[in-house]
Amino acid sequence: MASRGYVAMTTDNGDDHEEVTRDPLLKMFTFSLTLVRHGETRYNREKLLQGQGVDMLLSETGVQQGEAVGRYLSDLTFNNVFASNLQRAIQTAEIILRNNTHCSGKEMILEPLLRERGFGIAEGRPKEDLKNMANAAGQSCRDYTPPGGETLDQVKLRFKRFLKVLFKQMLDQHGGSRPDASAEASEAGDAANGTAAAASGVARGGSADDGLQGVPVHVLVVSHGAYIHVAIKHLVEDLKCSLPAGVKMSQLFSPCPNTGVSRFILTLSQSESGPVLTAARCCFTNRKDHLENLPTAKKC
Repeated sequence: MASRGYVAMTTDNGDDHEEVTRDPLLKMFTFSLTLVRHGETRYNREKLLQGQGVDMLLSETGVQQGEAVGRYLSDLTFNNVFASNLQRAIQTAEIILRNNTHCSGKEMILEPLLRERGFGIAEGRPKEDLKNMANAAGQSCRDYTPPGGETLDQVKLRFKRFLKVLFKQMLDQHGGSRPDASAEASEAGDAANGTAAAASGVARGGSADDGLQGVPVHVLVVSHGAYIHVAIKHLVEDLKCSLPAGVKMSQLFSPCPNTGVSRFILTLSQSESGPVLTAARCCFTNRKDHLENLPTAKKC
């Protein structure tokens, strides 16, 4: 598929197994990471696996879902926009930007590291076939890797590589324009208020700007269901994100619906060896209240 004039992201080729670590340093930079799953495709509707080898555009319902999430996020100013370089993610990101008050026409970066999990020989086949393969192998469907597919650890490694490149880009582009100490202290208070505002959003929905109070830079990432599930588990379980009060893990890690929205607030510091993650918190995951007025949209 042609790149449509978008920028292809240059990824890091260093030690892929390096963990993002925390190290308390004085100079900090905070940004929001909003994750959106692409809209529905015909394969989603027919419960067929797409993975990486099936590259489809959105269905009519998927376009409606994209328009709905675009309207939901329309007043947010995204400083950086990344999308998987598969068509369903690109099209969704295009619709979101077209609906955005501040970002219409903004350049997005197409990132192969954000592609869906590869399902090998199961791609293009019914999801039921994957369950049968997993049962025959004596494994759960989520943990099973079909021949030629990616393991969950391989998908997590891709997300870790994306974070490494993203953190460097955030500090390179935005880290030098930090407010003074007093403004930063005010931001910290606003961000704490944002956590309280976002707490109820995990289960019941809420405002599109939940968690963004006092956060100066915002990143939008449009990706895929299985990939986003792995990303959320890495942020919560490995990077120890703080969680909204009262959130249930079953809801936090529930399957992401088409155009479901998740948000994390990440704080970085600059060290001699590069960016270091010093704090992380989850605002909400898998939010779908923008779909409530779409009678044809799938809500599960």
